[in-house]
Amino acid sequence: MNLPRDPATVASFGRVVVVASLGGIQAITAVLSGLPATYPIPIAVVQHRRRTGARDLLVPILARRTKLPTRVAESGCAADQFGITVVPGQTVATIDNAGRWVLNDAVAGAAPGNELLVSSARTTPTVAVILTGALGDGADGCRAVKRSGGRVLVQDPATAQAGSMPANAIATGCADFVLPLDRLASALLALTTAPGAAELLAVPLPPWARLTS
Repeated sequence: MNLPRDPATVASFGRVVVVASLGGIQAITAVLSGLPATYPIPIAVVQHRRRTGARDLLVPILARRTKLPTRVAESGCAADQFGITVVPGQTVATIDNAGRWVLNDAVAGAAPGNELLVSSARTTPTVAVILTGALGDGADGCRAVKRSGGRVLVQDPATAQAGSMPANAIATGCADFVLPLDRLASALLALTTAPGAAELLAVPLPPWARLTS
C-alpha cells in the first residue's frame, strides 16, 4: 500500500530510519505510537536483537501500539511502502539502487544501523532517529545521512536505558536535535510534514563535526 503524497505539505525526505538496541522496544514504540495513521513517509526500524524464528515478534508489538501498517522486511520487496517496515533480528538490511530490500544474516561485529542508514541515504534524503543502545552503531550512518542532505534526531542519552549509541551519534557533530524520548515523535512529525519545516529547522554543522569516520 502506497499513500499518495501531496508535495505542498510533505517535506523532501524519502525515508525515516529508526535505530535502537538495548531498551529499544519501549523507545521505538514511544516514538512511533506518536505518529498519526496518515503519516506519509516510509519508516524502517532496525533493532539489535536475536532472531525469534519464523515470526518476528517486534512486528505484532508495533502493530498493536501504533496506528500505521507494519510488516517485516523481505528481500526483493520495495523499501518505500507506506507504514513501518521492521528489519528481522540478527539481520543486516540494505536498500539497493532499485529501492528494494537486500537482507543478509548478521555476522559478529555487524552494525545493522550503519548499513541501513548508509544505503538509505544513498537512495533518498533520510531522517535518522537514533535511540537507546550500547556501543556505537548508527554514528557512521548519521554522517552519511548528513552528507546526503538528511536530518538526524537523537534521543537524549539521559533518557535512554543505554546511552552509548545516542552519545556516539551526538559526538559526530551531525545531530540536528537531541531530545527526550517523549518529544521525538512531535519533532519528527514537525520536521517531516510541516510545510517549510525542513528548511526552517536546518541546523548548521558545528566546526568540529566529522562527516567521515
